[in-house]
Amino acid sequence: MLPFILKISRFRFWIYTGGTYVVGYALGATLFSDFLRPEYYIYLIYFFLPANIFIYGVNDYWDQDTDLLNPKKDEKEHRLQKKERKKLLLLIYFVTGISLILMFFQNWGERLIFAGFLALSYFYSAPPLRFKEKPFLDFSSNYLYVMPGLFAYYLVSGALPSWLILIGAYCHVSAMHIFSAIPDIEYDLKSGIRTTPVAIGKKAALILTSFFWVMLSGIVIYLAGFNILSFLVLLYPLFPISLLLIPSLKIERLYWYLPYVNTALGGLLFLLLINYHIFNWF
Repeated sequence: MLPFILKISRFRFWIYTGGTYVVGYALGATLFSDFLRPEYYIYLIYFFLPANIFIYGVNDYWDQDTDLLNPKKDEKEHRLQKKERKKLLLLIYFVTGISLILMFFQNWGERLIFAGFLALSYFYSAPPLRFKEKPFLDFSSNYLYVMPGLFAYYLVSGALPSWLILIGAYCHVSAMHIFSAIPDIEYDLKSGIRTTPVAIGKKAALILTSFFWVMLSGIVIYLAGFNILSFLVLLYPLFPISLLLIPSLKIERLYWYLPYVNTALGGLLFLLLINYHIFNWF
């Protein structure tokens, strides 16, 4: 069962929910004791593993037919077999049960954010909404990856982050989603899935991705007070801009470097936030 769980939950993408949670918590924390609270660790575990079982489990359950043509399922991801559907459904029910138990102990603010995460995670892939097949709603609904950070910030501070942070987060997840969907244009066309890159084309999708990541970079650099380390965020727009300027580059290869960039920059951001809010080491 464990190998199946690791495959379904997309181990290399755990950082997209767990890391967001950690950064959101560090952004809202003001005391070292905030990191000693048991609820921090409960949700840390939840957003690293169970949350990803739910997100990708629902995705694989509803995408079984269209995934037959998806080349990523032959190499980087797991292709769900018919005999595994029942096992997957039990896992989804189990995580849903855990989620409902957690919601029982939350206040109403936490509950609303948490419910928003679950709703976006489910309806991104599941009918009748199935956001992933609706251009522009597909990348907007990817805000589900921001929700763990939003929840963490509210959990520790009892408030929401500034609107500028929320906009920056939207820019990042939108760019991430569009960029990740570009390699699938041909497969999505054959499968009848109309994503934003399918609707507007590869070049326009790369331009839109560049726009979102340039916007993110400006927001991050501004909020960081033009700290020299904040300029590392410019690594993100380099991805789509490089593809626009150097046609020989393959997005299918370049895309898989993004998890490493996200992990490295997310880890650096966490350490800087901890230093700024709590320790003041440098």
